[in-house]
Amino acid sequence: MNFASFGFLAFLAILTLVYFLVPKKVQWIVLLVGSVVFYAFAGFVGFFFLLFAIVISFVTVQILGKRQAALKKYLEDTKETLTKDERKAYRAKHKNGSLLVVCIGILLLTASLVYVKYLSGFINSSLSFGSGAISFGSLAIEVMGISYYTFISIGYMIDVYREKAAVERNFFRHALFVSFFPQLAMGPISRYADTGEQLKATHSFDAKESWCGLLRILWGFFKKLVVADAIAPTIGYIVSEKLGGIYFILLCLFYSIRIYGDFTGGIDIVLGSAQILGIKLPENFNRPFSSKSTAEYWNRWHMTMGNWFTNYIFYPLSLTKSMQKLSKWGRAKLGVGIGKRLPVYTATIITWLATGLWHGFAWNFVVWGLLNGVVILISQELNPLYEKFRARFPKLWHSAPYQSFMAVRTFLLMSLIRVFDCYCDVPLTFDRFFSTFYTFNIGEIFNGGLLELNVSLTQYIVIAVGIVVMMIVSRLSIKKPLRETLWEKPVLGNAIMALLCIAILVFGSYGLGFDASAFIYGGTFN
Repeated sequence: MNFASFGFLAFLAILTLVYFLVPKKVQWIVLLVGSVVFYAFAGFVGFFFLLFAIVISFVTVQILGKRQAALKKYLEDTKETLTKDERKAYRAKHKNGSLLVVCIGILLLTASLVYVKYLSGFINSSLSFGSGAISFGSLAIEVMGISYYTFISIGYMIDVYREKAAVERNFFRHALFVSFFPQLAMGPISRYADTGEQLKATHSFDAKESWCGLLRILWGFFKKLVVADAIAPTIGYIVSEKLGGIYFILLCLFYSIRIYGDFTGGIDIVLGSAQILGIKLPENFNRPFSSKSTAEYWNRWHMTMGNWFTNYIFYPLSLTKSMQKLSKWGRAKLGVGIGKRLPVYTATIITWLATGLWHGFAWNFVVWGLLNGVVILISQELNPLYEKFRARFPKLWHSAPYQSFMAVRTFLLMSLIRVFDCYCDVPLTFDRFFSTFYTFNIGEIFNGGLLELNVSLTQYIVIAVGIVVMMIVSRLSIKKPLRETLWEKPVLGNAIMALLCIAILVFGSYGLGFDASAFIYGGTFN
């Protein structure tokens, strides 16, 4: 079952009705059953991997919880007999044992993720016996959302190990936390502090939350079907025909618009669905195209993913003994300044390499990740120059034109890096990029070239209007979400909701062979 479908809306409506009609003490059971039913549509194999993640993470946190309780009791019982050094040594030994437990849990879940996303397809294409190949099947498409629930599970285990999250003793409540259906397909990557207690709490029907949630769902459908999916044929044509010059620039811009509409549209459906049920999931986007730097962009785009990699890879990696030795070596050989920053450089590159591989086990994603890391590090190194410029020209720095320039610059840079998503061939991507310097075919797009890219003039107009509407809504939502403002003006709010419905039905991308339910991040990056 996919989010951008009428089937999902029917499922959500029935689940919501049952959820608010049953006794409040069993509401969480309704959510668990609903999540199981939702995921059952992905097939038995996918459900098996989800159950595996639930069981492994549950067993791991139970062991960690018992070890922590035993440690606390032992230290309390021996506080009069053990010296300070003995207590410290016992804590260290106990911590190493707990670290081993959590590492085993992480290893098992990571192995499952790696097998599904990377090895299953390789096995399917490589192993053969006799006259026919073994049909293992590439599971990456079958097993919906494995990256998300694996990261949720790993994050929870680490938080329990760090004693930053409580141990959930009830297996079925733990299962609900891992498998809560809105976040299964495309995130966000929640932490226990975000949703754990909410899912256990009781909720009463709230007209405002339900109305705002429904409006957000419709807004997500609009961005997905009216804008993102409508522009997809143009992107597909440019990539398949390997067009260069001005068409490569159009590809960069169009793909950024498409992935923004597709991903944020999907997240709006996710967050709106949860909001109707009284659950507040963490936001995943905060006006990323207004960012003035690459680092700021990644603090605004797919924020829960960025937070996950920062908390569970970057920081732990930066503080390892190996990094301390590297820093010491750098200070001695390269100078204090570089030596101090060397661990940050290394941890940043490794983190971004991991981020690229999370998107896919292919060279284009490796290059994409490394380019992001390198650009962020270069920007950090140039920061002193930026500060000098800011101090020298404060009025210019804070002026609207210059702020707009920085936002446009960041958007274009990120669009250029993101185009590696489109091609599986890295040399071809670079070749098409350099073609913009020697193929001066800008006149073609004004002489009918745009209309030869599988999109009609009417569709271009609809897309352009949709983009303008998205920009206006983003601007009006800086201080407070526009949907909350519209709730206070019911006539206008209901009129806009009706217009969204009409726009989706009239201008949404449908048709034979068109899969409106397929999301970029919900499919390719599962």
